[in-house]
Amino acid sequence: MEAHRSPETTPDGHFVVIKGRKWRATDPLVPDDVAARLRQHLMSARRAVRSATNAGDGPAERAARARVQRAKVALGERGTPWWEQSEDERRRRWEEGLAGLDAREDG
Repeated sequence: MEAHRSPETTPDGHFVVIKGRKWRATDPLVPDDVAARLRQHLMSARRAVRSATNAGDGPAERAARARVQRAKVALGERGTPWWEQSEDERRRRWEEGLAGLDAREDG
């Protein structure tokens, strides 16, 4: 079994290349502990999308997809490109995203 390797990145670091396809890279300013929590939310939301889709529950699927979007934006993988934002905007993006996801989990 092959050991886990980091994906190839573009020279500017803005994208990762997976199976020949470019995907926006996670914002490198997101602290590791915050990124880990955001990824936990992301994976939970993706599981919820699958469950809702299999159950044919449209409202639950839409809610889960909104959580996926919020996590991806907070990580800097969607929305305004992180390299076009100031450090303050970037920090606000991940702090607000995580706060919203945490609040959703509590509620």
